[in-house]
Amino acid sequence: MPKLKTHKGAASRFKITGTGKIMRTQGPKSHLRSAKSKRLRARLDKMTELSPADRKRISRLIPNGVK
Repeated sequence: MPKLKTHKGAASRFKITGTGKIMRTQGPKSHLRSAKSKRLRARLDKMTELSPADRKRISRLIPNGVK
């Protein structure tokens, strides 16, 4: 059997936690950041959990659980 390859684009965008959750970064972070409130900027800096609908698809792209 050939080795499973990690999709490097997905590996850089998603991180897998120790408990197995797939985390992603938030969206509109860089454009017009000074116009956004301090509370919103702080919230956008944190990573959020991936939705259950996308979890199976992304976990196929990161087969070895790249951390």
